[in-house]
Amino acid sequence: MSEWSTLAAEKWDQFAADWHANSDNMWENGSRRTILPFLQKYVSISDGPILDAGCADGYASCKLASIGYAMEGIDIAGEMIRLANDRAKRAGLSLPFQTGDISQLPFADNTFAGALSINVVEFTPSPLKALLELRRVLKPGGTLVLGILGPTAGPRAHSYRRLYEEPTIQNTMMPWEAKKLASENGFVRKDEEPVYKEGITPDIAGRLSVELREAVSFLTLFALEKTLD
Repeated sequence: MSEWSTLAAEKWDQFAADWHANSDNMWENGSRRTILPFLQKYVSISDGPILDAGCADGYASCKLASIGYAMEGIDIAGEMIRLANDRAKRAGLSLPFQTGDISQLPFADNTFAGALSINVVEFTPSPLKALLELRRVLKPGGTLVLGILGPTAGPRAHSYRRLYEEPTIQNTMMPWEAKKLASENGFVRKDEEPVYKEGITPDIAGRLSVELREAVSFLTLFALEKTLD
């Protein structure tokens, strides 16, 4: 693995226990509660398998598998994969989870009908390379549900030490940059949905432009369709 990937694996191994302690609440009640319904609008069970790219402790994969989706998960942190396997076992599910880097996916071209990658692409040394890898493994017309942190989201603190020219595990890609990068590299945007920070009420959000809604989001979800080669 590259120096970046090695550092990222070490950091996420360290974060795994805290992540696991909070993940159920994040997905059910917190900032991730709208992600799976958003994905289900654009990828159906009958479409085919979905890759959970940056699956962490496997919550999303197990939740989708429990309602009939064919799921496969990959994460750079071995401890996250151990937790994902434990979660699947407790749920009575047989799911393929493996350790790996989304910038070098161990899958053939055109394998998946859909991919889910939430706050992951910006934690790679080259978001472009990661996006192209996700595109490569998607079938033509397949959908990538991509989540990108908002400008003031707390997890952006992971990139702060770059200002001291120290190694970090996060790029500071903004939602608008991710959207532009995807559109220039083989994806068409089908939909966009912000997940707002606390204090942004529907009446406030309704008066804002798309760009300002992204700016006050905790994260922005994009449904991106792979164009035909």
